[in-house]
Amino acid sequence: MTITKEWNGTELKIALEGRLDTMTAPELEAELNQNPGNAESLILDFSKLDYISSAGLRVLLSAHKAMSAKGGMKVTNVNEIVREVFEVTGFADILTIE
Repeated sequence: MTITKEWNGTELKIALEGRLDTMTAPELEAELNQNPGNAESLILDFSKLDYISSAGLRVLLSAHKAMSAKGGMKVTNVNEIVREVFEVTGFADILTIE
């Protein structure tokens, strides 16, 4: 998985490419733990994310909880495969998805 970060003031945009699974979720978790302390809002761009597993969902839930106390978090450019996972697991009702 490739992680690309882009700051715009206090907004952090993270773009993911590849698979967010058991092997790569710790990498995203480490990035989120070191950066959003300064971020007031977080945007996760999934335009190039092919797959997400339960390990990835756990990282998203943790980030969502952390960012809820600040400016919030949204997930953008979700493909059909990932959107279906969000819908089946109920994450579509928890996350802000654009």
